[in-house]
Amino acid sequence: MIKQPTVYILTNRREGTLYIGVTSNLSQRIWQHKNNLVSGFSSKYNLHKLVYFEVSRNMESAIQYEKQLKKWNRQWKIELIEEMNPEWKDLYPDIV
Repeated sequence: MIKQPTVYILTNRREGTLYIGVTSNLSQRIWQHKNNLVSGFSSKYNLHKLVYFEVSRNMESAIQYEKQLKKWNRQWKIELIEEMNPEWKDLYPDIV
């Protein structure tokens, strides 16, 4: 398995609740979210729709970016998502 440090954003619907996470295996992690194998915030709010992701050069920079995004205001996060994914389409089928 090739590790690809990636920051991702999940939601339940367009402009809905947002969850920001980091992983080294995006397809596996999103599958876990979609099957409620990740307990906590994402399963509580049914956040199963991958609407944004960005691959980083290493895990340290991915974690740093995740922390930065979590501090952003909501509108900036929405604008970031809409730059990559203006229709808020679930990107999971594109990565498997």
